[in-house]
Amino acid sequence: MADDSERTHGSPTSTKQEGIKGGEDDFVPSKLGTKQYWDEAYQTELETFRDIGDVGEIWFGEQSMGRVIRWMEKAKIPKNASILDIGTGNGVLLVELAKEGYTNLTGIDYSAASVALAKDVLQAEDLNNISVKEVDFLSCSGELKDFDMCVDKGTFDAISLNPENTKEVRIRYVQALGDVLKEGGYFVITSCNWTKEQLLQRFSSGFEFVQQLPTPSIQFGGKTGNNVTALIFKRLH
Repeated sequence: MADDSERTHGSPTSTKQEGIKGGEDDFVPSKLGTKQYWDEAYQTELETFRDIGDVGEIWFGEQSMGRVIRWMEKAKIPKNASILDIGTGNGVLLVELAKEGYTNLTGIDYSAASVALAKDVLQAEDLNNISVKEVDFLSCSGELKDFDMCVDKGTFDAISLNPENTKEVRIRYVQALGDVLKEGGYFVITSCNWTKEQLLQRFSSGFEFVQQLPTPSIQFGGKTGNNVTALIFKRLH
């Protein structure tokens, strides 16, 4: 987890950089925003893991997980805090959190293949006390609630590329986040599609900006920016 580079393996897109990205309306709908795409992708990764033990892509690289965990340690997030991994994928973030001593972990994904993969990965690590559920975060009203912390590593990016009801699903995401996160709880988001300013605007209702986590800078067209944005928010009452 000490990798100094920022890798965006598996991320929805890395073509926009902070300080260089366009506006919210510049997003082009993509198959990367569809459930069918992720069902097929995770089915392939599931079969690969069962064949050769390769967990598949780590979204934004190992460094992104280390960044979040270092912040959690500095913020003194209790080891028994209830933590929700939104769009858990292969469950690798849950593995790393468990290795750091966090004990109250839940992962969700709307892809059944993702859930099967995450469960297999956790079982291979002898981590049998972590809950992984097949849940659509946008339609989880009442099913999930009172989490101390929610982590999103690319899921909001993918949702934002949904070809159908694009603006509506972004609104529903923020509403769902407010429903599952308890008052005073933290939301950690890592994105390669959204700038800090855009995320501050998107999560301005019901959430307070806490901190921006440092990410590697790049130069493009004479400008300096970041191809990944990582922010911390706190849920207000």
